[in-house]
Amino acid sequence: MVQKPSLRVGRRLSAILAADVAGYSRLMHADEEATHARLTALLADGIEPAIAEHGGRIVKTTGDGFLAEFPSAVEAVRSAIHFQNNVRELTIDEADDKRLVFRVGINIGDIIVEANDIFGDGVNIAARLEGICEPGGICLSFSAYDQVRGKVEVEFTDLGEQNLKNITRPVRAYAVVRDGLVFGTRKGGTLESSPSAPPLSIVVLPFANIGGDPEQDYFVDGVTESLTTDLSLIVGAFVIARNTAFTFKGKVVDVKRIGRELNVRYALEGSVQRSGSRMRVNVQLIDTETGNHLWAERFDKPLADLFDMQDEIVSRLSNALDVRLMVAAARRAANAPHPSSMDAYFQGRAYLNKGATPEYLARAQEAFARSLALDPRNAAALAGASLVDAAIGTVNFTDDRATRLAAAEAAAIKAVSLAPDHAPAHLALGVAYIITDRAAQGIAECEQALALDRNLTDAYAFIGWGKLFLGRATETEGHILEALRLSPRDISAFRWMAFAGVAKLLLGADAEAVAWLRRSIEANRNFSLAHFHLAAGLALLGSLVEARAAVQAGLELDPNFNLHRFRASAASSNPTYLADRERIIEGMGLAGVPEG
Repeated sequence: MVQKPSLRVGRRLSAILAADVAGYSRLMHADEEATHARLTALLADGIEPAIAEHGGRIVKTTGDGFLAEFPSAVEAVRSAIHFQNNVRELTIDEADDKRLVFRVGINIGDIIVEANDIFGDGVNIAARLEGICEPGGICLSFSAYDQVRGKVEVEFTDLGEQNLKNITRPVRAYAVVRDGLVFGTRKGGTLESSPSAPPLSIVVLPFANIGGDPEQDYFVDGVTESLTTDLSLIVGAFVIARNTAFTFKGKVVDVKRIGRELNVRYALEGSVQRSGSRMRVNVQLIDTETGNHLWAERFDKPLADLFDMQDEIVSRLSNALDVRLMVAAARRAANAPHPSSMDAYFQGRAYLNKGATPEYLARAQEAFARSLALDPRNAAALAGASLVDAAIGTVNFTDDRATRLAAAEAAAIKAVSLAPDHAPAHLALGVAYIITDRAAQGIAECEQALALDRNLTDAYAFIGWGKLFLGRATETEGHILEALRLSPRDISAFRWMAFAGVAKLLLGADAEAVAWLRRSIEANRNFSLAHFHLAAGLALLGSLVEARAAVQAGLELDPNFNLHRFRASAASSNPTYLADRERIIEGMGLAGVPEG
């Protein structure tokens, strides 16, 4: 009997180097042939010789980059520095917007080897490190850094633990320091050689158990752990692991020193106190560079169900902190000498949060465009850009509505394809579907967003909004109330309350609609549709003087709004919705909205 030969998988321990060109899609879009020719020349003249000189081999090219393998981590780092210098010299005379600049990730791993390719976690980590690297930078995993420190004539800066896409455990990363500058992760460009904390970096310090009741320790620790988990879901956030944070439990801490030691910009500290049948939780957000308190909040809750209370407290805190951290990051980004893709994203988010005026939406759109020019694969910026186009197309700031809605959908689909586990990307896609007569699909995407991030309260509200277009306006208010329960002072609450107001108008509950819409305007006066819907409700109630004043307030925000545009903007073909919508149009006409 002839025995079949066993299929043995070839493996070996190697240093893996992954590199790509920053902004390659943008460069190819501008000039395909010239970009391809320049890349081919750089590979031949500057990169391949440096890799061969240090004992490496290019395993494969990837269109915008390449994957290389070395028998030594030391030689991999020396090769990376060598070819980065070569590339810089060969492109020094080129314009900034046309220059090819590489990002490099290096890792050591036990890999699967085939004739023309290599596979395994070791390869994936190198590729992910390259993905978080600044243009011109070199990032190493700890396994590679541990082999090269003291053996190569460069300095490194510790970037802390990085949560890399599709890599289960955080990877500690290091960046090469060259010419006194740090070439590390995308967090503001090249920086001074002292480590600079990532923009949204935070440590949740163990909450203090005031009164020392040992029976409450589990609850206090639970709040701390849940906040650590939920804050890590914020886009761009770097949150210190709970095991590290808990080493400070019961100790008097100096937040400035902790900021330096852990390389974080913010610290969250708090206390929990039981008083009779109630529980009080105090929380403070602190800037670790200055020691200043940026925000504080107090929660008083009955003790009836500790765990339900913990969930509500954590949800409210994470939503409030998301906004506070974004504002702080946007302010820092405005002063950054070399803004990164994430810096521009934070600025876009800050403008988007201010309200849906033509000016704020235009500024948000510009910021997201800058972010995507720096990194076309930034899923967060794609989701932001999608929401801007959706808002412009929905709030009637353009006659080219179809183009805006198509752009919103395309950007959201790309964001989801790049980051399938990114909750805001699913939310953006949900919104794109809802406003293009596919409310059921949109609601499903919003539900997927909630499955990925239970604190994404916008998703609750948009589910309620989607049900308007299915002719189920009676269900909308319940979803809005749930969003407000979890985040009562949310930056987006003005929009949610307007959704509830529109639902009430569709149902003929005009007095309730006016109450909701007044609340929306009190929360944020920059949402023109709230003013126009308020005008409709007031007119239908017979309050024509107030209705006309509401129309004027809306026209100050959007002078181009008219009934013609509003009629054309129906987001659903559902007959119940369309029939009920006619009374809103009637009310707007009575209030004096221009016909157009």
